[in-house]
Amino acid sequence: MSTLWVGTSWKMTKTLAEARAWAEGLRDHLAGAGPTGVQPFVIPSFTATTTVAGILGEDSPALLGVQNAHWEDAGAWTGEVSVPQAKDAGARIIEIGHSERREHFGETVEHTRLKVVAALRHGLTPLLCIGESAKVNEAGGSAEFILGQARGALTGLSDQELSRVLIAYEPIWAIGEKGRPATVPELIDPFAALGAVYSGRVAGLLYGGSVNLDNAAELLGIEHVTGLFVGRTAWQLDGYLELLQIARAHAESGQVEG
Repeated sequence: MSTLWVGTSWKMTKTLAEARAWAEGLRDHLAGAGPTGVQPFVIPSFTATTTVAGILGEDSPALLGVQNAHWEDAGAWTGEVSVPQAKDAGARIIEIGHSERREHFGETVEHTRLKVVAALRHGLTPLLCIGESAKVNEAGGSAEFILGQARGALTGLSDQELSRVLIAYEPIWAIGEKGRPATVPELIDPFAALGAVYSGRVAGLLYGGSVNLDNAAELLGIEHVTGLFVGRTAWQLDGYLELLQIARAHAESGQVEG
């Protein structure tokens, strides 16, 4: 049975006080032990990284991540954060290639490859985000497109390196405030394609895109899905804790496949 990954990225939200309250609530809820069969993780904004790290503590069952990192270890890259800096701040996961980074900041498949390699070089877990536009989806090219993104970023990795990678499939048309929640039938083929190549070879295949308390259990039931990467529903602590419980129930039912 595979571990279910359940995490959230806060994007550009939360003051330090709000981040502190959320992290304290999660710490108290977990009380040093994560839900059976579930790996929680949280990716705050950079300004809150050390605050959340200090509250959760080094031995927390919840892993801490950052939303981006540069591929170079140091240098004249104004406004960027390196993987060693992220690790020093307590991060264990590096989010890479989110569609917003690709669209608004010009990140390419080659950039994602460089960042994956950098994360692995420093012993961190790359969380590679992939996803297609509504236009690609409507043309029936979703599976081919996302496999191209994944293969481009993960080319040249050894089996051992690949086993440390997380992949999050987040169709662009299903994310954000204006996103349309994907139906289960719409996700079967993309995950079948990802599963055929990566199931059992990567640390997890996650789904993200308008995940909420009503559809989380159904999404976890899709073949090859081994986790959820959640936005707004998890920004309130109660919502995130309920998602953990949904995942725990699914894990304990024995329905999780690698």
